[in-house]
Amino acid sequence: MKFVDEATIKVKAGNGGGGCCSFHREKFITKGGPNGGDGGNGGSVYLQAHQDLNTLVDFRHHRNFEAKNGEGGQGRDRSGRKADDLIIPIPVGTAVYDISTEELIGDLTEAGQKLLVAQGGWHGIGNARFKSSINRTPYQTTPGKPGELRELRLELKLLADVGLLGLPNAGKSTLIRAVSAARPKVADYPFTTLHPNLGVVTLGPNRSFVIADIPGLIEGAAEGLGLGIQFLKHLMRTRVLLHVVDICPLDGAEEGNSPVESIKAIVHELEKFNPELATKPRWLVLNKIDLLLPEEQEELTQKIVKQLHWTGPVYKISAVSGMGTEPLCQDLMRFVEQCKREEQLVVQENKQLNELLDNPLDNSGELRDD
Repeated sequence: MKFVDEATIKVKAGNGGGGCCSFHREKFITKGGPNGGDGGNGGSVYLQAHQDLNTLVDFRHHRNFEAKNGEGGQGRDRSGRKADDLIIPIPVGTAVYDISTEELIGDLTEAGQKLLVAQGGWHGIGNARFKSSINRTPYQTTPGKPGELRELRLELKLLADVGLLGLPNAGKSTLIRAVSAARPKVADYPFTTLHPNLGVVTLGPNRSFVIADIPGLIEGAAEGLGLGIQFLKHLMRTRVLLHVVDICPLDGAEEGNSPVESIKAIVHELEKFNPELATKPRWLVLNKIDLLLPEEQEELTQKIVKQLHWTGPVYKISAVSGMGTEPLCQDLMRFVEQCKREEQLVVQENKQLNELLDNPLDNSGELRDD
């Protein structure tokens, strides 16, 4: 299936049904009075996150969605039927924007989560509702309100704990194949990865994390060179970035492709794309160390760290042979678990704060001191 991570759609909620103007007509009953019923509400439009979807490709050809209108009111005080809501399934991790205002309407990050994007029109009122002591035969009714019309932009951002970052052919796809069951394409030419891939790294019962591989970046990606920076948004939700670098590129430093220059070029592209992304925790992963002797590995690693003034974690691996990948994954698992504990603590503190704001008094009626 083709991977699509952006789409625009137009949604139209249903109009409310109009109110009815009717009077009671029955043999031997004169002046029966008004009995026109109200209309029904128009259907609203919702987006709902589904775990089984992983692309927005369905919206490439089907872009217009319209809920049904509510039925009009009828005589004998019969109200029109309310129209059913229209529920549109989308992948988990989709952010929804209003194109006219660029407002973020919602971000669906959990399966089953629903988001109202177009409110159905309110029903019209029948003439029976206008009857009063001074208006015994009302002819007034109100029409149903029109449903909302909106043009939306959907942006799918993959949900992953760890993101892989680096130049083409740095070994990102080989690494994700080595540590997970994902099988992205691997070849000896640049840009073999054309769309993001997800893999699940399992280290034991109830101990796993999700890793995301995106197409490689090159210098000038922000200006559209290579595959550009269109896939960088998939790293926005990650907790940590692995900057994968070829420790000894075949074309060598004389071609302007040394590991240090490669790292600086990628960081520059990150900063131009989104400064927030550039400040995420980033670990340096020096790949293809199996091509060097042990003493050469250590010497070159120290040289790279010194030239970059690198203070973060550094790992030496060979994605092809699996060398060094086990300690890397174990450390990533501990880091992800720590992040989750901290996030859960923040959620609990916010919950307690909200409870305190909702109920500032204790059981005795005094102000709480906690």
